[in-house]
Amino acid sequence: MKVLVSDNLAKAGVDILENMPGIDVDVNTGLSVEGLLEIIGDYDGLAIRSATKVTKEVLAAAKNLKVVGRAGIGVDNVDIPEATSRGVIVMNTPGGNTVTTAEHAISMMLSMARKIPQATASMKAGKWEKKKFSGVELLNKNLGIIGIGNIGSIVADRAQGLKMKVIAYDPFITEEKAAELNIELVSLKDLYARADFISIHTPLNNDTRNLLDKKAFAKMKDGVMILNCARGGIINEDDLYDAIKKGKVASAALDVFAQEPPAADHKLFSLDNVICTPHLGASTGEAQVNVSVAVANQIADYLLNGTILNSVNVPSVSAELLITLKPQIELGEKMGSVLSQSLIEGGIKELEIEYSGEVASQVTAPITSAILKGFLSALTDSVNFVNAPAVAKERGMKVKETTSKEVEDYASLITVTAVLSSGKRSIAGTVFGKKDLRIVRLHRYAVETAPEGNILMLMNYDKPGVIGNVGNLLGEHGINIASMNFGREKKGKNAISLINVDEDVSLEVLNKITELPNIISAKLIKL
Repeated sequence: MKVLVSDNLAKAGVDILENMPGIDVDVNTGLSVEGLLEIIGDYDGLAIRSATKVTKEVLAAAKNLKVVGRAGIGVDNVDIPEATSRGVIVMNTPGGNTVTTAEHAISMMLSMARKIPQATASMKAGKWEKKKFSGVELLNKNLGIIGIGNIGSIVADRAQGLKMKVIAYDPFITEEKAAELNIELVSLKDLYARADFISIHTPLNNDTRNLLDKKAFAKMKDGVMILNCARGGIINEDDLYDAIKKGKVASAALDVFAQEPPAADHKLFSLDNVICTPHLGASTGEAQVNVSVAVANQIADYLLNGTILNSVNVPSVSAELLITLKPQIELGEKMGSVLSQSLIEGGIKELEIEYSGEVASQVTAPITSAILKGFLSALTDSVNFVNAPAVAKERGMKVKETTSKEVEDYASLITVTAVLSSGKRSIAGTVFGKKDLRIVRLHRYAVETAPEGNILMLMNYDKPGVIGNVGNLLGEHGINIASMNFGREKKGKNAISLINVDEDVSLEVLNKITELPNIISAKLIKL
């Protein structure tokens, strides 16, 4: 089996592949797109980091490719749907750099609090400005963490060692699990109001893009300090600049940016109280060795033994069973994602999964893993088909499965219910024919919609003119409607509208929709 290493992998990982009987490895880094297209057809495996872009064109040329291994967590540089359609396994290494990234966040916080980079630059310029660089203590300060996943929980632990008070916002971790971590769960509004430092540890998605904007900064303490070692785009950089200039935000420490690399004349770089690093969160020797060794072993194990570890697009089942279950697995993942993205409130305690009808007689464990992956993917980058049950358990989320041969309206039905502090929210779906996926219920509303692309979810009052107003507004912004589906409790009461659109819907347009008559809320669900 031939493996191409196209990005800089630690020597320990390359050595594993070179010394593995049955594996022939070539290290060829820095390839142009044309160069990669020319040679990729010869290889069964591809080991990458973030530089190589595994696009639709690359996958089309990779006639023999069976597996892509990403040394790290993020797989934004791989066309996952195209890889899946071509039967190419995509793996990542979710655990190899969590400690390193958490330590970088703590380092940035300490450097920001004590103005270490600014003082260093001053001294190297021949100055001795002792009074100018007076800092703040961390002792007894409130650290507000947004997102208590693998990295966020390590940051919390290290901060507690510094005798900080840790409060956190994460709608998908239970109060019991937070208590185990000695973390106080609070609302986002309370976190903004109480935190002296705010550290972000969430993925970038519809709900987190521009999460920290001018409205959020206005709710924060005067003199708050902001950390972002997660993803660029979660902080609105223009609004952060304004908040610092006005004195609302005392300082910021940024490892990531909306555009990377950022422009050399980025306005934030002009501010003395902004410190920054070039996306170094995972950049330690130990972390690079860890992820390189992991991805090398995973690629070799799959090519030689057929063992799938940490796949982001295929659950660990036999090829024969995968063919049978593929539609239900795909449906389950999309149902989990839709349910997670459609939740207005958090406080998740349990997921109840019910298989009814024909699907109840099949092997359901891979479908359950797919549901959990879809549900948790909006919350963390490090979840995949293999570790999804473990990630749910780490967050204190109980998962309950039931099966029933009886079903009233469909040959098969999968129902997923999120048990929240405030009540229950559910979704139900089925497969028509062999591969026609449908959501047939969302929360308490009967609907029938295809779970694909961009879905605009509106909660509205069942009044005349709602659909016309929304359609006109979308048309004004060049957003084409592919299909529309509706459900209501009863005439004149609350209703739901699910509108499949061909284009993305910006936050600006969503805000305009909510201002229309009889609209309660608007969210964009992306699949």
